[in-house]
Order: sequence, then C-alpha cells, then structure tokens
Amino acid sequence: MRFEVWAPQADRVALHREGATSALERDPERAGWWTGDAEARDGTRYGFAVDDGPVLPDPRSRRQPDGPDGLSAVVVQERYDWHAEWAGRPLPGAVLYELHVGTYTPGGTLDSAAERLGHLAELGVTHVELMPLCPFPGRHGWGYEGVSPWAVHEPYGGPEALKRFVDRAHELGLGVVLDVVHNHLGPSGNHLPAFGPYFTDTHQTPWGSAVNLDAPGSDEVRAYLVGSALAWLRDYRLDGLRLDAVHALRDTRALHFLEELSTAVDTLADDLGRPLFLIAESDLNDPRLISSREEGGLGLHAQWNDDFHHALHATLTGEAQGYYADFADAPFPALAKTLTSGFFHDGTYSSFRGRRHGRPLDRTRVPAHRLLGYSQTHDQIGNRAQGDRLSASLSPGLLACAAALTLTGPFTPMLFMGEEWAAGTPWQFFTDHTDPGLADAVRRGRRREFAAHGWAEEDVPDPQDPATRERSCLDWSEPQEALHARVLTWYRDLIALRRSHPDLADPDLAAVRIAHDEGARWLALRRGDVRVAVNLGKEAAGIPLGLSRARVLAAWEPVRTPDADGLLSVPGESCVVLTQA
Repeated sequence: MRFEVWAPQADRVALHREGATSALERDPERAGWWTGDAEARDGTRYGFAVDDGPVLPDPRSRRQPDGPDGLSAVVVQERYDWHAEWAGRPLPGAVLYELHVGTYTPGGTLDSAAERLGHLAELGVTHVELMPLCPFPGRHGWGYEGVSPWAVHEPYGGPEALKRFVDRAHELGLGVVLDVVHNHLGPSGNHLPAFGPYFTDTHQTPWGSAVNLDAPGSDEVRAYLVGSALAWLRDYRLDGLRLDAVHALRDTRALHFLEELSTAVDTLADDLGRPLFLIAESDLNDPRLISSREEGGLGLHAQWNDDFHHALHATLTGEAQGYYADFADAPFPALAKTLTSGFFHDGTYSSFRGRRHGRPLDRTRVPAHRLLGYSQTHDQIGNRAQGDRLSASLSPGLLACAAALTLTGPFTPMLFMGEEWAAGTPWQFFTDHTDPGLADAVRRGRRREFAAHGWAEEDVPDPQDPATRERSCLDWSEPQEALHARVLTWYRDLIALRRSHPDLADPDLAAVRIAHDEGARWLALRRGDVRVAVNLGKEAAGIPLGLSRARVLAAWEPVRTPDADGLLSVPGESCVVLTQA
C-alpha cells in the first residue's frame, strides 16, 4: 500500500505502523511530498514522524479509532457492499432536515439515527443534512471544533457507520448532505502545523490564524480541502455539502477557493452522473456567492438565508436584542421584503453592524431555491442561553404559522430536528473537552457571554455537564402525544402540498406577492393560484385575498372560504392555505 504525506519543510519523514518504522522518500515529481510503500490492510494503525518528532496522525486520515491524538487507521473504501441504487436527488424542489447525530437519538450514533430515518421518509423531507462528523475530542459535541477533515468521529460509529446511514437513507429515497468546516480546525487535536503551512497569520478569524488559502504553500492547502470535499461526495455517496461560515474563508487570490471548489464538485457530478450541490452559510448577503461562474459568481448552488429567519423570528416573538434589532422595528415589512427580495439587508444600514450591509439580489436571474428558508436551526436555538426552541414560548398556532411560511414560501425549506412535532426538549450548547483548561475556558466564556445580556451564571447550562447533552436529546415518545401529533400532521400536510402543487415550487422570486397589516398582525402570501394567510394576532382577522371562489387545502383551525368580496376570516394565531377554485 502506498503511504504519502505533504511535509514541505521536513528533512526526514518516517512512517510508523504496528511496531515497524520505515523512512519515506521525497517524491521527485511533487515538491514537498514524501511517499513509501509498506504492507497494510484495512484497520492497520499508522502515523508519521517529521524530523524525528512525535508520531502524529495522517493529515488525510480516513479513520481515528482512538480520537484526534491517536494513530490513524487504514480504510479500504471498496470493502463496503452498497445496497441502494441511487441516481441522486437535486436541490430544486428539496425539503431539508438538519440533524445532529449525537442527539437525534439517545444512542447518539449513526446506526441509531439510521433506525429513525423512516420517520423522515414519512414526513416527506427529501434530504437529511448532517451536522459535522469529523473527529473531535471526547464523545459529545456539536462538531464545529473537529479535526481530521477526511475522517468520521469514531463514537458516532466511524466510516462504515456513515456508509450504512447513507445506504439506508438512499433506500428510503432520502438524499444526504454533510456540514463541513473549512474555515478553522478545533483547538484540541489539531496537528496540521507540524506538517506544513496549513494556517497563516496573514489573516485572523474568530478562531485564530486563518486557514492558508492565499499565502505561500496555499496550493496544497486548497487541494487538501477540495480533496476532502470530493472524498465525502465520492466515497460516501453523499449528495451535497453545507459549507460552514464561508465568510471566514480569507482568500485574496484571483481564483477564490469557493470557485475552485464549486468547479471541482460540478466536474465530479458530471463524472458520477448524478447531481451534487454545495450550500453555503454566509453572513455577506452577496449574490455573487450563488451566481454561476459564467456570470462572474462563485458558482455555489445555494446558501442559508438568515435574513428570512431573523425577520420571521422577530415577527413571531417580538424579540429585539442583538441582530434582531434590525428587523424588530417593522417586522412585517421586513418579513415581506425577504419573501419577495431574498435579502433584507441589500445595501441597507444594519444597526447591529454599525454600517450598510449586503447588495441586492437580481430576482429575475437568481432562482429562489438557491436560498434556504427556516424558522429554526442549530445555531438559532443552541446559541440562546438555554437552548430554547420556539415551542418553549410560542403557542401551537404560532408554530403552525411559522411552518406555513417556511414550507409554502419561495425558498428551499429546511427544518431542524424535532421542530416537526414541536419538541419539548431544548437543544443546548454542549462539549466534552478532554483538556481541563480548555473545558474551563469554554464554560467561563459561555457564562460571561450571556452575563452581558443579563443572565445569571447558574441559569446558563454548563457545556461540560453530561446532563446538558442528555437534555438536548429528542424524546421520541412525544410524537405520539396529542398536541405533538397534531403539529406533526400539520408539517406532513404542508410538505405534501408543496410536493403536489407546482406553484409552491416555482423558483421565480419576482412572482411572489405579499400583503400585510402590521397593526392587525396578518400577512398573506400569493404564489400562483395558491394563497397562504397567517394571522399572528390573538383575535380573528379579516384578510382580503381578492379571491371569492377558493378551496381550502389546509387550515390549522377550521375556516370558511372567502366571502363574495374575497374577505377571509382567519382565527387568531392560525393560518390557512387555499387555492383558486
């Protein structure tokens, strides 16, 4: 078996494997690379020593059986016998479901999560979006402080378990998307600097030195990240990747890393003969991110749309702290703007940032499915002091309204696990750092952050307490309870409507029409022949739809069809979906 590693500044590199040591040779055709052949099989433990230093895991390790600091293990990808025939599932028309493996079930493994995939197939979603799976210290965590970006966290089951999960998902008709983190690696277990210039002080990020995308040595670093992305899509038959916080990818080169990545993914899709896509998390509100490369864009296929979330959240809850301040002054117009223009901040002043932000989206050119819309995500729940979901503070009727706007709106909808039955469990920030100093720093930092917003220390959960993770696990007995079952049925009905009514999948953002009344707290959405009316007020509201002959497709509370003048009476904290009769 051929072993190789990039270590451009090394004078010597040695391969250590199961008690044997052998020197690697410089590759005469690739500067900075060291190679050598040695006997190995699936599962063989190995590592590299640079200039007689400690034995470290392979930067391209496919498996870390003993965690980020242990030896790597050989993975023979061809050993797995795939069962599902899979032609792929594209992003247009999709409904995504964000899932954290460690809390989706109490078991917290890929295999236990796979046992619950039937629930998602029955719900009607099309893709499961897995939060990061790369190895991180300890057993439990969100996954955003991972290392070894080619490997699967061993406590989740390792690489074979991911293949079993994807295989089962595909058997049920579900695509699988993986959240990957290219903008930083975790502070613990990150051994890349010992091998080469994977990071640079040229730029700084919230996590320290930036990943080296444009300084000397960056050609190989970019190839390392692109190779990792392609390996997930090829070796594990994933359907797409979600790219974490791409605004933190500091790159001044003429060919931006994201354009290079999107080109490589599109080429792989052509080679494999199935659709693949990239979804960015971005704070930039820059349409170039999701514009085609032919039009001068970076060629990503979609991005999360936090503006829609913030406008919807402010409208539902009245919260005005932090970034919600930009949306809270006039939440209904803010929500209407995002539903018709994509971005709220499109060159407008952002009080949270203290400057103007974003640029307009060309609604005639950019299809609406390139923006993901959601009422809840891991970030927006877990980064609250107590990890409280909307279900902790809103009535079932308002939750139904949030679902209606998300699932019948113009964007590609995404749900966060448990949302579909108004889960009563929180989703809190939890860690399992094995370094006591780091664990204490995270604990103190979390409490200090929320103390600035008036929270008492004892009210902020300890991330290191195992009970914090345990509280965050979904309770699978809830969907059988009356209220939760009613919400679950509502979500299923809305997803089914989206699938059966082409108007609800129309990507033309310019065709969306909105009417609203801030004082009466109602909003009406028109998408072709379909009308969606939501009443967020406590009292019944008369909503003029201009539609005298209509058929009710779904209603949270019973309603009559509009009267002769097209006026629809909607009960308080309720919503209805209609179509022209």
